[in-house]
Amino acid sequence: MITTGIEKMTTKNTPTAETVINIGETMQAIESANLTDSPLMPCPDRGNESTPAVGYEAVRFNAMKHGILSKLAVLAHEDAGEFADLLAALIEEYRPAGITEQHLIEELAAIIWRKRRVLLAEGASINRGLQRVAHSKVDSPISAAVPFQRGLSSEGMDLPDLLLLTPEEVAEQQRCADLDLNATRKAAAILRKGGPNAYEKARRTLIPESRDWWDDNVEEESYPATAEGIEQFIRESLMPICIRMEHEARYQPAIKAQTLGEGLQAHRLEKLNRYETHLDRKFERTLAMLLKMKELRSGR
Repeated sequence: MITTGIEKMTTKNTPTAETVINIGETMQAIESANLTDSPLMPCPDRGNESTPAVGYEAVRFNAMKHGILSKLAVLAHEDAGEFADLLAALIEEYRPAGITEQHLIEELAAIIWRKRRVLLAEGASINRGLQRVAHSKVDSPISAAVPFQRGLSSEGMDLPDLLLLTPEEVAEQQRCADLDLNATRKAAAILRKGGPNAYEKARRTLIPESRDWWDDNVEEESYPATAEGIEQFIRESLMPICIRMEHEARYQPAIKAQTLGEGLQAHRLEKLNRYETHLDRKFERTLAMLLKMKELRSGR
């Protein structure tokens, strides 16, 4: 009788009166045989919504502990409490009536739990790819990010630090780089114009960091403290660095996007995506079966 009722339920879209009667008899048989002494979590009584869930912590793990699937769904290193809460929430939402419905709800919980693992695996794969790209000494994403821009190099640029910059920090670096480059260009223009105070005017025009660098060079006698000396310093050392830093700051968003894109390595995620699609379909089928059973039980 049980097998016949289930076959009719799963093969016909519109149940006949006879089918509904058979299903009702089947469910009564299941309930009388199993629900009285069932170790699974009992359904709360909706007749008194104000009644608190007394002893929830005591029965929280019952469905997981005694379920057929739950014993294998949670691995040793995973949090059994999280799975128990998930299963309890599903039981509360769908209010199973019978072993079969409780089994379907347990299967839904297992599918959701496995989808959680897919997301963990996806994140781990992306992080592994980012680590490889960000620390690569051979194939840097910088030149690929701006393929037509000359003067950019991976030397002096810390990609891991760049990936952690906030938009506000990127904007501040761009502002500082623009300020440094403009000050250096202005100092070079003063020196080209010449005049008795050209040296002091050009030196004061530089930003403090560039001015300190120039004073260190004078102290080390790398350049003479003259207009000709500071002009040579700007041309040979300061200006190339300012231009490179301005380019790096300007193209930081593109470099960050290129690094993240290369680290993603979509081809590595293909199997995970197929598995996630399989779980989605399995979830849809299981949920549809559960809702169909509840519909047939209600006689609609």
